[in-house]
Amino acid sequence: MAAKIFRSTIFVALIVLLCSVGVILGVVYDYFDTMQAERLRDELRLAASGVEELGLTYLEGTDPGRYRLTWVDSAGRVLYDTQADQTAMENHLDREEILQALREGSGSAVRYSATLTEKTVYEALLLRDGSVLRLSESSATTATLLLGMLQPICVILFIALVLSGLLSHRMAKRIVAPLNSLDLEHPLQNDAYEELSPMLDRLSRQHLQIDSQLKTLRWKTEEFQHITRNMREGLVLLDGSGLVLSINPAAQELFRAGDFAIGKDFLALEGAVEARDAVNRAYLEGAGEQLLQREGRSYRLSAERITDQGDQLGAVVLTQDVTEQLQAQRTRQEFSANVSHELKTPLQSIMGSAELLEQGMVKPEDTPRFAGLIRREAERLLHLVQDIINLSQLDEGAPMPREQVDMLQVLRETAAGLASAAEEKKVTLEVTGEDCVVSAVPRLLGEIVFNLMDNAIRYNVPGGSVTASCRREGAGAVLTVSDTGIGIPPEHQQRVYQRFYRVDKSHSRASGGTGLGLAIVKHAAEVQGAKITLESESGKGTTVTVTFP
Repeated sequence: MAAKIFRSTIFVALIVLLCSVGVILGVVYDYFDTMQAERLRDELRLAASGVEELGLTYLEGTDPGRYRLTWVDSAGRVLYDTQADQTAMENHLDREEILQALREGSGSAVRYSATLTEKTVYEALLLRDGSVLRLSESSATTATLLLGMLQPICVILFIALVLSGLLSHRMAKRIVAPLNSLDLEHPLQNDAYEELSPMLDRLSRQHLQIDSQLKTLRWKTEEFQHITRNMREGLVLLDGSGLVLSINPAAQELFRAGDFAIGKDFLALEGAVEARDAVNRAYLEGAGEQLLQREGRSYRLSAERITDQGDQLGAVVLTQDVTEQLQAQRTRQEFSANVSHELKTPLQSIMGSAELLEQGMVKPEDTPRFAGLIRREAERLLHLVQDIINLSQLDEGAPMPREQVDMLQVLRETAAGLASAAEEKKVTLEVTGEDCVVSAVPRLLGEIVFNLMDNAIRYNVPGGSVTASCRREGAGAVLTVSDTGIGIPPEHQQRVYQRFYRVDKSHSRASGGTGLGLAIVKHAAEVQGAKITLESESGKGTTVTVTFP
């Protein structure tokens, strides 16, 4: 504001000064211009009297000084000129002032130089004998005068601007000072401009209203705290705007808040997205529930809207520690998922081969092969049970022995075990690559290969294909399993390794998946120091690469 006042004052002072200079210059110049014309006419009348009495003798004996006298006859021929040879001068009948004098008895004219820096004023008078006597004088134009006065004008302008700046700065400070010194905490105690009184009155009323509301809020909070202090559950009471009215000690500990939270926005106090969603849903839909994780423990957060005769008064947020309950539930789910996922496929292979033998659909020469398949799958079944135990031990950090394993042979054996499943899904299963001997835990390597190929078959499309390959890479080896299946959307690709996570639950149930396969693959790869990467696109298939050091 002070800057605006300062600029406005300087601008007004500058405009006034320039206008004043222009007006004064115009008036003074016009005055002297009029005086010059009057003086020329007076001088001309005197000279005309002398010429009429004495003729050329008068002109030759006269010293006109800065004036120029010219005597022209009625035909325009120059009879005499005080500054030039009349015989060499051209006819003057076309001169404006001469023509006017011949017509009207007197004439006037003003002519400017080519540079417009000088003008000549002419006055002509008709004599009794019909000739014309002309008197002229040269003077500076307005532009010349302005240029001559430019220096003093600039000095005056500078002085005026400096004085205006000092005065306007002082005036702006004096105007703004009362505004800067306003006491907004006590609006009615200010001695300010009368125009500010309505605003200060409104501020005072608002202060009184806020103080009253805060007192009411504190009284209700203290009353409610006596009731909720000894609750094991966390309890937070919010008003209609989401401000905390009460928060008991259990909730303070959970949300890392103290008594300072009273009167604060709960959504600003609690940064968890789950808590925000539950509270927002409570205000919008009437109730909301989410699961929160805090320092390794799980809490169920329930929020419900409080209304009175259709008016929304606020919301109540209740938190309960459900860690043990969820842990028991996860344990049951993990057990069921492991049994379902790890045992179902070998059992199906055994049952399928046994059924073919039972119904006599196997040629006598193929019987040993089917019997061997049954035996291998039964052994796999035993190994899988042991692997579940081993993976549980791995979670506890138990060491597992490593051996030199031919990865290509593992691929071929696994493909043979899954051939019937691939045929049932109408999926082509192919194994390619070179002999790759790696140092690995045989059973865990088998689990990696089996789960990757099993998933590639399960989540494929009829007529699709699965390609499993291995190759050497320096001192290590690379295992790749590619399929032409349904693929994994980008938003799910970072979570597919989580245990029991399913991208499409309905499809997983239809295909027999449990969401544990890739979790086992990742765990087994990490134990052996291998790196796993996944590339997938919805509808175009998936490629999983495991790099062994």
